[in-house]
Amino acid sequence: MGSKHTNASIFELNGMPKLSQALPLALQHVVAMIVGCVTPAIIISGAAGVSGPDRVILIQASLVISALSTFLQLFPIGPKNGFHLGSALPVIIGVSFAYVPSMQAIAEGYGIETIFGAQIVGGIVAILVGLTIKQIRRFFPPLIAGTVVFTIGLSLYPTAINYMAGGVGSADYGSLKNWGIALFTLAVVTVLNHFATGFLKLASILIGMTAGYILAFFCGMVNFSSVAEAGMVQLPLFFHFKPHFEISSCVAIGLLFAINAVQAIGDFSATTSGGLNREPRTDELQGAILGYGVSNIFGACFGCLPTATYSQNVGIVTTTKVVNRCTLGLSAFIILFAGLLPKFSALLTTIPYCVLGGATVSVFASIAMTGMKLVMTEEMNYRNTSIVGLAAALGMGVSQASASLSMFPTWVTTIFGKSPVVIATLVAVFLNVTLPKEEHKIQHQEPNDVY
Repeated sequence: MGSKHTNASIFELNGMPKLSQALPLALQHVVAMIVGCVTPAIIISGAAGVSGPDRVILIQASLVISALSTFLQLFPIGPKNGFHLGSALPVIIGVSFAYVPSMQAIAEGYGIETIFGAQIVGGIVAILVGLTIKQIRRFFPPLIAGTVVFTIGLSLYPTAINYMAGGVGSADYGSLKNWGIALFTLAVVTVLNHFATGFLKLASILIGMTAGYILAFFCGMVNFSSVAEAGMVQLPLFFHFKPHFEISSCVAIGLLFAINAVQAIGDFSATTSGGLNREPRTDELQGAILGYGVSNIFGACFGCLPTATYSQNVGIVTTTKVVNRCTLGLSAFIILFAGLLPKFSALLTTIPYCVLGGATVSVFASIAMTGMKLVMTEEMNYRNTSIVGLAAALGMGVSQASASLSMFPTWVTTIFGKSPVVIATLVAVFLNVTLPKEEHKIQHQEPNDVY
C-alpha cells in the first residue's frame, strides 16, 4: 500500500496506521470482549453435558468465527452499490448472551446439535430481516427493544447465582469455599469498575476473573489435565456438531434472531453517531444484517454459537473516537490467532464455575440495566409502563413456572415455557401495536414515527 495509506490516522475509517499506534488500541478491544465471547460456550456446554475435547472445540469456534465475522463486518464482500455482506463500520462481533436462556432450554431438552440447527434457521431469518429492514424496523422501537434486553438480563441471573454456588449438580454446590471465591471475584470486579480508570476499569472483568482464578488454584480447584491433552494448533472442525432441526427450537431461536437483527441497528447507530458524527446509511445497515445472518449460518457449521455486535466495544469506539477499520481488524487477527491454539481454549475450560459466576453476575446486571436505559428513552406513562410491566411479568412468570404449561403440547413448552424472552417479545410487540397512544404523544411523535 502507498505511504498515504500506511500513515493513516487511527481516527480515519480507512487506511493503515502505524502498528505502534494500532496495537495498544487493538489489545484494548480484545481485553474488553474475550471473556464475554467464550462464556456462553462454557455455560451451554454445561447445560448440554458437553465436556473434554468437545468443550474445547466450542470455545475455539467461538473465538475463530467471532474473528472472521468481525473481518466480514469491517471489510464487506460484494459490490458497494449492490447487495453486500458486511457494513464497513468499526464494530467487533462476539458470541451473544442474548441467546443463552433459550439455548440452555434447548440444550437440556434436545442436545447441542439442535441449537446449531435452529441457528441456521435463525441466520435465514436475519437475512430476510435485512432484505426487509425498512418494513420491520417500526415494530421494534426503543421501548420494545429495551423490554426484550431487560428480560434477557433478568433471565440470566439464576445462571450466575448457580455458578457462584459452584454449578448445579457439583458435589460442593453451595459450599462456603465456592461462595467465598465467587464473592471475592465479584468484589475485585466491582472495585475496579467504580474506583479504577483507563485500562484497569476496561479490563475489570478479566482482572477479576484472573484474581479469582489464582485464589481458586491455591484452594485446589483448578485441574490442568485438559490443557495437557489439547493439541498445539487446530483448525475449526466442519460439522463436528451435526445440526439437528426441531421445529419449536427453530421458532424460538428464529424469533430471537429477528429481534437481535433489528436491535443491531442500535449498536451500528451508536458507532456511527459516536465515532463518525453521522447516522448509518440504509445500505450499511442492510449489509450489516445480511452479514450477520450469513456469518451465523457459517458459524453453526463450525460449532460457533450465535454472534452479535458487542456493545462494550461500541462504547470504546465512541469514547476514544478510534474508528480505523485496520485497527479493529488487528483485534480480530489477535482473536483469530488465540482461537487456533487449542491449549489456550482448553485453559479457559479450567476456570471454576464459582469464578465464572462471580465475574459474570455484573455483566448480566449490566445487560438488564442497558435494557432499562433503552426503555427510559421513552416517556413512562401508563401505556408504556403497562407494556413493559406485563411483558416482563408474563415472560418471567411463565418461565419460572413452566410446569403450568404441562397440559399443552411439548412444543408449546419449548417455545414459551423455557425462556422468558419469547413471551416478553410477543406481548410487548402486540401491546405496542394495539394499545392506544395518548393523544398529546400522538401529535408530538407522529412525524418521527416514520422510519
